Amino acid sequence: MKLWQEIFPGDKPVIGMVHVQALPGTPGNHLNMKEIIRRAISEAELYAQCGINAVMLENMHDTPYLNRSVGPEITASMTAVACAVRAAISLPLGIQILAGANQEALAVALAAGLQFIRAEGFVFGHLADEGYMDSCAGALLRYRKMLGAEHIAILTDIKKKHSSHSLTADVSIAETAEAAEFFRSDGLVITGSATGKAASQQELKEVRASTSLPLIIGSGITADNLNEYWSLADGFIVGSSLKENGIWSNHISEQQCRELMQKANNFRE
Repeated sequence: MKLWQEIFPGDKPVIGMVHVQALPGTPGNHLNMKEIIRRAISEAELYAQCGINAVMLENMHDTPYLNRSVGPEITASMTAVACAVRAAISLPLGIQILAGANQEALAVALAAGLQFIRAEGFVFGHLADEGYMDSCAGALLRYRKMLGAEHIAILTDIKKKHSSHSLTADVSIAETAEAAEFFRSDGLVITGSATGKAASQQELKEVRASTSLPLIIGSGITADNLNEYWSLADGFIVGSSLKENGIWSNHISEQQCRELMQKANNFRE
């Protein structure tokens, strides 16, 4: 909780997603690095202008994702993007590198002066789009210690979207949350079944009752349903609903962004 409060001193931050354009070497790449960086800076600055409380970078366009280990070209490219965005905005800034490349994300965060990462597969294993992903808490926190990066928060998905959890069907989401807290997570991310899908309110209540960690809703938040989820979480990661027509790959809609933040600010008051 201490790191969370240091990074997000305000009440219930809204974290806007910058979905970085497809990077060099990935099948969808069609822009050079200058254009990719320019687009990321533009989106981050628009979020700041709309009153978003924090920003997170993610290589969402790099489909199909690699499992855990991405190439040096991805780490280098995300570092270049992160450094440029860090220089452009003063908001708290974080990163996720898909899929499950948590050590790479931590290295980028340290190099670029970011405050947090989002980590997949922290405790227990699950079957994702990319294949089986094992737990990584032990290796990841030792890596953070070795880097001297303990000031960077690790926000961890549990029972994450786009994944099958049949192997751990006998382990409840509350028990998973307890395991993540025991393994020193800095905050828990709860999602729906897929990008843009709302999280289960019942699951959120179960997790809230089982852990003292900050609870972040990681998918499905919109201006229309924010009132239903406001009391259930400590923060919100928002992407799709801030984009034109609610599609994650589209440009940011300034109107939708301002509408969401106006509602968030009204709840805070």
